[in-house]
Amino acid sequence: MLPLKVILNEPIKLFNMKIGIVIATNDAETSWNAFRFGVFSLTKKDTVKVFLLGKGVEVQDVSHEKFNVKEQMQKFADASGKIYACGTCLKVRDSEGTELCPLSTMNDLYEIVQEADKVLTF
Repeated sequence: MLPLKVILNEPIKLFNMKIGIVIATNDAETSWNAFRFGVFSLTKKDTVKVFLLGKGVEVQDVSHEKFNVKEQMQKFADASGKIYACGTCLKVRDSEGTELCPLSTMNDLYEIVQEADKVLTF
């Protein structure tokens, strides 16, 4: 049995958080960092869902030499993160959902917010 002192030096995580992330920008660096945080949170065994809203539905097509948003999105999805894209926002842009960003509804956003322990917006 370990001495009490050793046990207290270890961080104790009582439960895994449910994190909701809303991205409403098509800024490459901001979106890249949002997904990077999502990937990091998934490594901590948290549940993370991202909802793309407004200009955020454009992030899959954003290209920047320093911030590869699509690559970060794929890392997020590969780590079991879930991405949702506002269907109305996509339709306004004459776009459709993709396998990576399926067409979603306000009800999906509502459920993410309702279930989440924390919601972050970017």
